Amino acid sequence: MNAPFEMDTQEVLRVKLEVLRREHRDLDDAIHALEDTARADQLTVRRLKKQKLNLRDRIQIIEDRLLPDIIA
Repeated sequence: MNAPFEMDTQEVLRVKLEVLRREHRDLDDAIHALEDTARADQLTVRRLKKQKLNLRDRIQIIEDRLLPDIIA
């Protein structure tokens, strides 16, 4: 009756997807905040943009696993 809570693969992927999307939004906000300052460190901005692209790729992979492209 007190069995531990277990999530299936789909649920785990959905949770991970939401976490990655939140990180992506946070990075976007950080990049915009840095770019709005007069003394923006371009190296830092480039690194953040690279991290954001990496997150976007990971998000796409999970989305593809959740919604496979089915040719009818």
